[in-house]
Amino acid sequence: MRHRRGNYKLGRRSDHRLAMFRNLLTSLFRHERVLTTEAKAKAIRPTADEMVTLAKRESLHARRQVLAMVNDTAVVGRMFDTIAARFADRPGGYTRIVRVGPRPGDAAPMVYLELVDRTETPADGDTPKGKEKKERPPKGEASAPSRRKKKEKAAAASA
Repeated sequence: MRHRRGNYKLGRRSDHRLAMFRNLLTSLFRHERVLTTEAKAKAIRPTADEMVTLAKRESLHARRQVLAMVNDTAVVGRMFDTIAARFADRPGGYTRIVRVGPRPGDAAPMVYLELVDRTETPADGDTPKGKEKKERPPKGEASAPSRRKKKEKAAAASA
């Protein structure tokens, strides 16, 4: 009998599943928000909460335990410095799942898995640095010369 032995298999072998979980954890703590399927988010959420709890302990043993799951040492350092300090007073529930809608290709339910006290980025933060969008006049405005006016100007200039 396999009572109470259930976990999220996600149609993958155990080594592939572990690698996927580790990559998702690293991305979550690097960007503090990750877009994934609902099943993957529900599967990784308890592990992510456990990693934050370990980071709050601030011991060498806890750091090594987190390093066993999170691939990047810079991300682990950030977890122990900023993320653990941010969640120092919170007893649990460090992540939230926000539903986005179905994925266009296969209609899989997509969600954002994010840290609860995530610092918000500016609304226009997705434009590249240094490249501002130019304001364009509406299509029917007189500021844009038409072909007819261009031809008249060319005929007047040549005459």
